[in-house]
Amino acid sequence: MESALEDVEFLARSPNRVEVLCLLARGRHTRTALAEETGASQATLGRILTDFQERAWVRRAGSEYVATATGRLVASALGDLLDSLETERELRDVVDYLPTHAMDFDLGHLKDATITFPSETRPDAPVKRVVDLIREAEDVTVFSHAFNERSLAAVHDRVTAGDATFRAVFSEHAVAALADAPDLRARLKDLLAHDAADARVHGEGIPLAVTIADETVHMLLRDENGVLQASLDTDDDAVRAWASDTFDHYWRSAAPLEASALE
Repeated sequence: MESALEDVEFLARSPNRVEVLCLLARGRHTRTALAEETGASQATLGRILTDFQERAWVRRAGSEYVATATGRLVASALGDLLDSLETERELRDVVDYLPTHAMDFDLGHLKDATITFPSETRPDAPVKRVVDLIREAEDVTVFSHAFNERSLAAVHDRVTAGDATFRAVFSEHAVAALADAPDLRARLKDLLAHDAADARVHGEGIPLAVTIADETVHMLLRDENGVLQASLDTDDDAVRAWASDTFDHYWRSAAPLEASALE
């Protein structure tokens, strides 16, 4: 283990080493080509290539260099590690608000996710993000522990204009809270009068606030006190498959949202 960690340290001490190994894992390069790609001096490249050859990570083929099978193995593992660390850095400020217990996909699938934070000038930025997605979507699917007035208004506009379909599963708590929101209740009742909209009520808690707008999955992230901290959205295939499967699970075990509950 100590020698493996020494190799990790050896690579980590020099971005040039990482870049050269990854380049050679993708194909043959001359030293001139490596210099053009990395910006490293010939002296630096000479030391790097000599070190790699001593470790049997790289071999020389005439005037070119190429990674060996073990070199490609190291480059692949290094790439995975860097991807994981980059994802961790992206998620570091929101990981405490992610409902990871309900997310059965690898967090690496959130590598390219868009994270939106509220600010002093745009305190509603996370909500505006989901509203913008809804306004462009033809199919909107939701499962949530709460209603959001602005996103519901956007769905209402799309559905009543004949531009979108809507299906949703809400928790009993969310529906009960409508008793204190007559305008929201009336808007939802009008929305559900359309054939292109349908909603159900789930008897147990839903620990998420997820909107699937066409190919994009959006989550509103709140702290333990219910305060909105950020939103996250992605069009990753694995995340979308998880969201669709989770919605189907809630939908199958939920009861229709009766109009009487909205009187």
